[in-house]
Amino acid sequence: MHRSLAIASSIQETSENESANANMFFEVELQRDVKINATNLDKPVSRRFILACLLDNLFKEKASEDHGYFLAVTRLKSIGKGNVMDESGNTVFTVVFTCRTFKPFPGEELQGVVRYISQHGVLLKCGPVSNAFLSAWKMSKYQYIPGKKPAFLNNELSKIEKGVVVCFLVLAVRWINASRDFEMLASVDADSLGPVSLPGSDELEL
Repeated sequence: MHRSLAIASSIQETSENESANANMFFEVELQRDVKINATNLDKPVSRRFILACLLDNLFKEKASEDHGYFLAVTRLKSIGKGNVMDESGNTVFTVVFTCRTFKPFPGEELQGVVRYISQHGVLLKCGPVSNAFLSAWKMSKYQYIPGKKPAFLNNELSKIEKGVVVCFLVLAVRWINASRDFEMLASVDADSLGPVSLPGSDELEL
């Protein structure tokens, strides 16, 4: 996974009643067990080291079906006493923390960058979501233009091509457990939707 999914490397003090920036952003309380190998236990384990291990684990976990993509740890609430797992001496610390997450929902309007075009439609990248599919059926005002630089063009010469930022409506969302990713179906069949910038612009920033 690319590091567009950025897990913060430091703790941010955040108010308990902080509201999310949008309906897709959440502050959730999570609990994870952090295993520390015995080779790292020859001296007292610091909170900073446990936090670093937690962040590394979250980066690998990437997302969950219930909460979405893990963006940043915003508060470290507690670290339990270490429990030795077995004769190896490896120790597990139970960590409770709050995390900012991003989870897309049907009915939301988002922006994504076009990364692939074919006669069947367009693949968009939106923040940590690499696969948002905009079918040709869901951009009924646009015609496919083949060539070395394929594009979709409408009567007003509005063009959807590789690198363009497109505002779209989320029609459906699917969780893919194997890759720990979400996929989206998109539409631009509304007056407020479609390309919003030229190639080279950024998509949704998280």
